[in-house]
Amino acid sequence: MTSSPALPRRALLALLVLSLIWGYNWVVMKEVARLASPLDFSAIRTALGAAALFLAMRVLGRPMQRIPGRGVLLLGLLQTAAFTLLIQWALVHGGAGKTAVLVYTMPFWLAPLATWLLGERIGSGQWLATGVAAAGLVMILEPWSMGGSAFSNLLAMGGGLCWALATVVAKRLRQRQAVDLLALTAWQMLFGAIVLCVAALLVPSRPIDATPYFYGALAFNALFATGLAWLLWLYVLQHLPAAIAGLSALGIPAIGVLSGWLQLGERPSPAEMAGMGLIGLALAMLSLPGLRRPPNTP
Repeated sequence: MTSSPALPRRALLALLVLSLIWGYNWVVMKEVARLASPLDFSAIRTALGAAALFLAMRVLGRPMQRIPGRGVLLLGLLQTAAFTLLIQWALVHGGAGKTAVLVYTMPFWLAPLATWLLGERIGSGQWLATGVAAAGLVMILEPWSMGGSAFSNLLAMGGGLCWALATVVAKRLRQRQAVDLLALTAWQMLFGAIVLCVAALLVPSRPIDATPYFYGALAFNALFATGLAWLLWLYVLQHLPAAIAGLSALGIPAIGVLSGWLQLGERPSPAEMAGMGLIGLALAMLSLPGLRRPPNTP
């Protein structure tokens, strides 16, 4: 029995909408950095995001299973608390597009971590892609120039590193027990949100400028960038090969760069444009070989 051709088309449309949501959200987060401290916005955003995910589980009839173990807490600390705070902090002084590209260098931090912590072997093609990405990273950072914020760049790359570490933790966790991806995401986000909310209550910060844009940014992050986006991602993973789904990593920072250019006037320098192109090429080198695998190959 052959599958309906409408399913791949719908899945590709879902992937496009997902890339637009997550790509444009870099501009939303950059704009809201003027209205609230990174810690306050990250705390409120993740708390609402966790609520949206649990609501989605209820609507879809998914079991509200409690996933035990310190692994979920560690995942929440890395993937929700540290990652969200670092990227929001990086956006205070860094451009939306440039920050997005630096954060999406995550696959290149993941390669050596997977070798070290998971015992996975890295092929020559992956090392070549990592070298191309490293060259692109140098061009984006422009160490020969004093322009830009070095601290913001470090925060963005730190966010990518936390994302990579969280990926390793999630893989180990799912190897030990079968867990629903949506449930795992919801519980780790809840734990991370609790940590951020406690920190926001304890750490003094400037008052929130509660403009309509601030509330709109919270609604966009909770309902679209978290609730709807994760449902779209699960739908994409169900109906498309993982390699094709992974190509979304190419579109999200590209949309972030384009949105920052059009809305915020963040025109990349020639060196930054070349560096972004090299990182995009490296991501393609990592993702495209998977398209040649048979459909049932994991």
